[in-house]
Amino acid sequence: MQCALYDAGRCRSCQWIDQPVADQLSTKMADLRALLGTLSVGEWCAPVSGPEQAFRNKAKMVVSGSVEKPLLGMLHRDGTPEDLTSCPLYPASFSAVFSALKPFIARAGLTPYNVARKRGELKYLLLTESQQDGGMMLRFVLRSEAKLAQLSAALPALQAQLPQLNVISVNIQPVHMAIMEGEKEIFLTDQQALAEQFNNVPLWIRPQSFFQTNPTVASRLYATARAWVRELPVQHMWDLFCGVGGFGLHCATPEMKLTGIEIAPEAIACARQSAEQLGLHNLHFQALDSTAFATGQGDVPDLVLVNPPRRGIGQALCDYLSKMAPSFIIYSSCNAQTMAKDLQQLPGYRIARVQLFDMFPHTAHYEVLTLLMRD
Repeated sequence: MQCALYDAGRCRSCQWIDQPVADQLSTKMADLRALLGTLSVGEWCAPVSGPEQAFRNKAKMVVSGSVEKPLLGMLHRDGTPEDLTSCPLYPASFSAVFSALKPFIARAGLTPYNVARKRGELKYLLLTESQQDGGMMLRFVLRSEAKLAQLSAALPALQAQLPQLNVISVNIQPVHMAIMEGEKEIFLTDQQALAEQFNNVPLWIRPQSFFQTNPTVASRLYATARAWVRELPVQHMWDLFCGVGGFGLHCATPEMKLTGIEIAPEAIACARQSAEQLGLHNLHFQALDSTAFATGQGDVPDLVLVNPPRRGIGQALCDYLSKMAPSFIIYSSCNAQTMAKDLQQLPGYRIARVQLFDMFPHTAHYEVLTLLMRD
């Protein structure tokens, strides 16, 4: 992939861009094999990859510059801004939105936040696109509600120009820290969730709910988990750290009892909406801490699927899973280092199958799906 920003030394986010994708995959597989080197693996499945450019469904843009000439992109460590609207990781459909947003910022009087001076209002623009119909969700991250009325007044013209903006909201982030968003979300449209669909499974994306940024590879990740589960005698399943329910909704059948646990209420609202669309009444999604939920239960499901953040599932949950001893565990990880550490703390299980998913081309990051079975 060619990138003018990288060639000019203006962005180094894609550290491996000079390497052919095949070489990147080989390096990642070697890293994964080394991390699991002390563990016996029954089957190494072929790695899964997707497009090497225009694959992202989300842009998180720092807003800098002036109200008349805003820059959308990032800040270097020394504080200098970099406009990333031409980044080749974004699909072509983002270009028209970025072009329209720059003059809109001026019309709405949304002064970009100046980190050094601690002044200004507009901190970030967050844009997400649905692969289902091209609809988009746009979020303005502001320091306060001071410019909310001005933004609302200017909004109809932007909506007329960009009818694909189905969901528009304002997030209030008042803290002078590198935090992407605050707790308060103010919707400026009647629609509050973006419709998405992977593998004929309806999914919903709400503000402040995590959703994968590489839909091509993510859809194959969910489909693979579903295929693995369907091969097993599973009637009762837990989906821990379930997010918007992608794994559970793919794996569930009308006969299966499934409980999905995620700490973010917005994500649980998405999962429940999808389950209702699918007509699945044995699915129960709850907004709870996954470890606290699991360690407080008395019943033992046939299968526990975990999809934790980068820190992994941790000692407490590993200990409880070992004691509870479900027949199967599927571990989806975005950090193979913490996954490998967790797997060491699950005695009594063997690794039946491992597959790497290259969710983040041109970087050292990748995701892994691992199937564990009781010895």
